[in-house]
Amino acid sequence: MKKYIRIVAGQYRRTPIEVIEAEGLRPTPDRVRETLFNWLNYFWGGEFSDKRVLDLFAGTGALGFEAASRGVAQVQMIEQEPKALAALRALRDKIGADMVRIHAGDVKLMLDHLEAARFDLIFLDPPFGQNWLDFVGPKLGDLLEPHGLVYIEAEKPIIMPSEYSLLRQDRAGAVHYHLFQIAALQK
Repeated sequence: MKKYIRIVAGQYRRTPIEVIEAEGLRPTPDRVRETLFNWLNYFWGGEFSDKRVLDLFAGTGALGFEAASRGVAQVQMIEQEPKALAALRALRDKIGADMVRIHAGDVKLMLDHLEAARFDLIFLDPPFGQNWLDFVGPKLGDLLEPHGLVYIEAEKPIIMPSEYSLLRQDRAGAVHYHLFQIAALQK
């Protein structure tokens, strides 16, 4: 039997998202997404339309599609699992989410191709227990706008380098989730 989650709010509210069977895939629960987007609404003053979002390890795409549903200007998703990629593309096309771009590939390789891009928010929800933050963490600052945000889900509380401020954190079951902000770069 197929499993589904739903987009919580916005233009695509109640749209079902299929949860495919794939190793390490854990879709962000509705309650956690609702909390996250309440945080974002507060920090962004309710203004999503000028924001650019990067969804690393997109999986079901729940985080990226939720951002698209709430009106962000652009969402870029990276995923390498073939069944997940097919499901992401099918959903994007079904709902007509033209602001969503889906990239097929390994995050380690894809990050180098995004060097010129800058994002207001990066979703980092990698498979647990693989120390992805050790690799991805040092590259995040190069991809963020000044005062950009990083959302991280992990199996334990996360401590980021000193250039990041922890804005919010919470826990749902075994998942710890955090919202960090990078300091504006001094030129």
